[in-house]
Amino acid sequence: MGVFKQLGEYFYLRKKDPDQPSNREIRFMHWTNKISLLVFIICMIILAVKLLRR
Repeated sequence: MGVFKQLGEYFYLRKKDPDQPSNREIRFMHWTNKISLLVFIICMIILAVKLLRR
């Protein structure tokens, strides 16, 4: 699975694969990944803004 396809599924930009297994642990792992990706993206935006304002 490609990185961009997986990111699209995480952020509901793409339809999820119906053949993918789903249980409580996998859903928890995906929510944890969503939160960490959002924090990373926010931090990168903040760093870019700080670098551009120099």
